[in-house]
Amino acid sequence: MCRLFGFRSAESERVHDALVLERNSLRRQSLEHPDGWGIASWQDGGYPQVARGLGAAHLDPEFERVSSGVQARTVLAHLRLASVGSVKLDNAHPFTHGRWAFAHNGTLHAFDRHRAAIEELIAPAYRTFRGETDSERCFALFLTRLASRIDPGEPPLLGDVQWALAKAMDEVSRITDVEVGNGKRSAMNFLVTDGDLLAATRRDRSLFFAAEAAEGVPLRERPGSGTPVFALEVASEELQGPDVWHEVPQDGVIGIDRDLTFVETSLATLLQRTAGTLARTG
Repeated sequence: MCRLFGFRSAESERVHDALVLERNSLRRQSLEHPDGWGIASWQDGGYPQVARGLGAAHLDPEFERVSSGVQARTVLAHLRLASVGSVKLDNAHPFTHGRWAFAHNGTLHAFDRHRAAIEELIAPAYRTFRGETDSERCFALFLTRLASRIDPGEPPLLGDVQWALAKAMDEVSRITDVEVGNGKRSAMNFLVTDGDLLAATRRDRSLFFAAEAAEGVPLRERPGSGTPVFALEVASEELQGPDVWHEVPQDGVIGIDRDLTFVETSLATLLQRTAGTLARTG
């Protein structure tokens, strides 16, 4: 198991509280998830700035130094509890490709047996693996499916991104879940962003989100899909008071588009859409 945190806002903001100071900050969560950390942040456009470390965030002064200095419109952070692959920087999340960053909370069942089958689904352009993890392969498969949906050079829309996540999850589950005889499935909580839009999935791990209607004004009622928001936070666990956090349902997919509109859907809904009927949410 690992821990995820994502943030997207209309304005550049600090995230030191969420990462270090909150009652249930990522620093505190690293007591149980000690095998590395990573933080990616985006300013106005361009590629993410990425910092990674080995070991537990609560014991690493670099984690607090980096988190205290981050002020950005978009942030993706991860704590690792190693399940596939050794503890080294090449296996630390988030994984990046161009403007994209990706983090995973979960484990694919019997990954060593199914690694070759999963890699066969990935386009050669995305087989540039640094490490051994199942998570990095899931990211590459997501990029492969996303590339099949969009024109080269065109910014993707949130509907395309959510569909590519759902498609990757569906293909991986068809390979790995056949090994499971006790009803458990490969866990695939994914979090991905290009700095402008952000999407997250829940499959067999906890996932929550909180939204703001304006700067510092939380939406205490669950926003409906299509609601404009000022900011969105996504986390494996509620970071502070529970009255502002909403649980993502099992097999749910949430996100925020380039215009800061919140969108909530499901894996089943996304997989039912064909190439000609997929709603292209911008």
